[in-house]
Amino acid sequence: MTVIVGLLCTDGVVVGSDSSATFGPTMMHKTIEQTVQKIFVIQNRIIVTGTGQIGAGQRFTAAIDTAWKANTLKAALPTDFAKQLSIVGTNDFASTKMPQGSFGALAAFPNHKTLCLCELALQDFQPELKTKDMWFASMGSGQPITDPFLGLMRRVFFPKSQPTVKEGLFITTWALRHAIDLNPGGINGPPQIATLTLNGKGDPEARILPEGELQEHNSSVEAAEKHLSQYRDILNNPAKAEDPKIPVKEEQPHQ
Repeated sequence: MTVIVGLLCTDGVVVGSDSSATFGPTMMHKTIEQTVQKIFVIQNRIIVTGTGQIGAGQRFTAAIDTAWKANTLKAALPTDFAKQLSIVGTNDFASTKMPQGSFGALAAFPNHKTLCLCELALQDFQPELKTKDMWFASMGSGQPITDPFLGLMRRVFFPKSQPTVKEGLFITTWALRHAIDLNPGGINGPPQIATLTLNGKGDPEARILPEGELQEHNSSVEAAEKHLSQYRDILNNPAKAEDPKIPVKEEQPHQ
């Protein structure tokens, strides 16, 4: 059970996940649940996180690391790089006859000076690059919770644009907290978040956010929820509205 979220931003990529792993003889019969690392950074350049079998995720991460060191992941176009990610994973899985549908992933990677987000579908591990028009993705058992939430964030805040990384960190943190709070089981915190950006020299840099930075974004989400909850007072007491930008319906006098 898991939830992973990825956002392609104007100035980078944000990837997040929960921290829970469930164990048991079958998906329907779970014996234990514990906290594990779900987001991995490869060679300070590639972010990988996945949903499905833990062993498959370990293998995919190791295979990408090996391919990067062997210099076989270089590509002229982001689509070619995404295809190579799919090929590397599919070939590794096929070596032990792992059935399709066992693992899906999100991968953030640099292609020259372009920063990319790729979804590798759980059903067949085929790649799909996120674009400025389709800039977010979520996967895992928590997807029915995160997809509508991310859709709401897009409609309210970004109907015609992508978020910045700063905004993406806020949205990702809120989406993960929302899924962790509402999930029916098997999705738990703390959230894990990583970013891929260009540093001051223009080089790509991937990193996992430390606990202190995560707490800052958690505090921002708590402040936003508190601010939103105050709208209830405005609905019930229009006279208390202090912000002239907030629409308040005034009753018209009867003729």
